[in-house]
Amino acid sequence: MPTYDYECRACAHVFEALQTMSEPKLTRCPKCGKDKLARLMGSGSGVIFKGSGFYETDYKKKEAPKSEKKGSSSAPACSSCPMKESGGCSSA
Repeated sequence: MPTYDYECRACAHVFEALQTMSEPKLTRCPKCGKDKLARLMGSGSGVIFKGSGFYETDYKKKEAPKSEKKGSSSAPACSSCPMKESGGCSSA
């Protein structure tokens, strides 16, 4: 539903009204009660982005680094494996 801006020509009261597009324009001012309301020209509704923004990784798949594409194993190196000393390393 769009938000419309109104201004009373009698008391200069400005307010917003949430209305469907098929509803008639408001005519009576809620502050002074006179039938002097005018709908103001708005800038229209736009897209409002909140937050930190969009990132390159949000919508496309990330390519694997070239070293992983060539078939290098993903097992840890035995020199840095903490299980090596206890004999539980599976890649040894």
